[in-house]
Order: sequence, then C-alpha cells, then structure tokens
Amino acid sequence: MTTRERPTLEAVARRAGVSRATVSRVVNGSTTVAAGIRDAVNRAVEELGYVPNQAARSLVTQRTDSIALILPETTNRVFSDDLFFPAIIRGVGAELETADKQLVLMMAGSEAGHHRVERYAVAGHVDGVMFASIHGADPLPGALARRGIPVICSGRPMTAEPPVPYVDVDHAGGVAAAVRHLIATGRSRIATIAGPPDMVAGIERLAGYRDALAEAGLPTLVAAGDFTRESGIAAMRSLLASDPSLDAVFAASDLMAHGALLALREAGRHVPSDVAVIGFDDFDISRYSDPPLTTVRQPIDEIGRTLARQMLLRIAGDTTPPDAVVLPTELIVRDSA
Repeated sequence: MTTRERPTLEAVARRAGVSRATVSRVVNGSTTVAAGIRDAVNRAVEELGYVPNQAARSLVTQRTDSIALILPETTNRVFSDDLFFPAIIRGVGAELETADKQLVLMMAGSEAGHHRVERYAVAGHVDGVMFASIHGADPLPGALARRGIPVICSGRPMTAEPPVPYVDVDHAGGVAAAVRHLIATGRSRIATIAGPPDMVAGIERLAGYRDALAEAGLPTLVAAGDFTRESGIAAMRSLLASDPSLDAVFAASDLMAHGALLALREAGRHVPSDVAVIGFDDFDISRYSDPPLTTVRQPIDEIGRTLARQMLLRIAGDTTPPDAVVLPTELIVRDSA
C-alpha cells in the first residue's frame, strides 16, 4: 500500500485477522462483537489510520451523525452585536462535540432560506433540526415534524402543528422579580422597553412587567423595541418624551438596556439616582456597562446544551424526553438599580 492509498475495510480485516463483515459491524458500533475481537479491530483501525466512509456508513446506520441548528434571522442580525446566537451556538456545539456529532449551521431569515432548510432536512442530510429562535407562526418546525424529522425549538413556538418540543426560560417570572425589585427600592413610575411582539420571549416579558405592576396598583408605560441597542436608544428617548417623571425602566434585553443607558446619559439623567435601569440576559456587556447593569440572568449556554441533549435523546429513539423544558432565571443586582 502506498502512502497515497486510503486504508480500506479489507486492509483492516487482514490486519485484525477477521472478516470484512466483522470490521463493518465494529466500525458501525455494533455491540454483538466479542470484546477481544472488537479490540483487535480497533487496534488495526488505529494502526492503519482507517477513516470510515461516511456515505457508506450512513447507508448501514440510517444516520448522518449531523444535526442542524437553524437561525431564522437575517445574516445582518446574527452577525451584528446580538450576543444571544453565539451563546446558543456555543452551548449546542459543546454538547454535540462531546457526543461526536457534527453541527450544521443554517440561516433561514427569508422565504428562500426556509425552503432551502426544508429541502436539506427532508433529503436526509441531517438526523434532526434545532431552531435557535422562532418568529410568529413560523410554519417550518411543524412542516419538518410532519415529515417525521426530529425537531426541537429554543423558545416556545407560538403555533405549530403538530406540537413541537421546546426549551425555554421563565420569562414572565424573571421580569416580575425585576419589577418587584424596582418597587421595593421606591420606584413608582416604571416604564418598559418591550421586545418583539412576534416572539414568545417578547410577549411573556411584557406580560411579566404588566402583571407585576398590576399587582402593585401602579401604571404602565410601554415603548416598543426589537432586542437591539439602537431600538433601546430610540425607545428610551420616546419614553422620556412621554413621561419625563419616570424613575425606572425595565428593558427586555441587555442590549436595549445598554441603549437606554446611552439615551439617559444623553438626556442628562443619572443612573440609578434619577432613573433605575434593569435588563434581561446577563451578557458580558451588563457587567462592563457604566454603571454595571442589574439584569435578569437567563442561562443561554445551558439552553443550547439542553437543546442538544434533548435532540440526541430523540434521534436515539428515546420516548421519555419531556415536550417542554423551562429553565429558571435569576435577578442579578448591580449598580444600575
């Protein structure tokens, strides 16, 4: 054999002193081969540097060992300063690497992107599909599930038929804790910069804000945002124009809270003496903002890891994983409130 030749199953079989069929069973993870023979085959594989042909292996196992993570956003949004997606990808990637699975990252921020993802998944190129975020009544998760493809979402889908399993956090409970903290520190004119109304995270965080203020008998003041820093700046300016006497603001993301801090500084308002500010996420930016940001921590890395673990159970044929996993949030108090 020359150094240019790729080792074959036959070469491994000769080295190990077994049949080609036995080598194939060992390489494909069969547990029916005796331990001594399996060790001999694995030694031969290592000595020869044999790498299984993935296409042939997939024909045997009906598995690609690849799992897709879909980002239903535009490339501009994913590769801007939004810190949610890198954290999700990090968590998913770490868990799949441990399981020796390949992560396939796909964009689906347009109708063409949706069709591309559906064609790719239905063609059998991946064993399952995870969604990093869902906007509105996105039909793609349900469409893939109807084709028998394992699907799981980060965030509860607003609608899906059939119902699709998901991993999420306690948005409303986390926000209610933040608003109660503001009330306990004497704030009474508490505004919010809300997230997108076509995402469950935006809807539930706004509901948590409204419920906590209703519980205290205090009025609400809402400005719309889209989780970006720029929308936080614009919304904070609008809130100050609407009610110059406001003394606190809850922003539904850390980036919007950072934008609010910039707008308050621009308006000559001091944080927290004039206006207290709380965000949601606990990204690194919250620790290094001026002042350091009080925020609701959601365990984004763990969301990604849980997504991957739940998917691995499903493609392995496990019927016990729950349809919904809701992770807790935690109020992190720093200098801004």
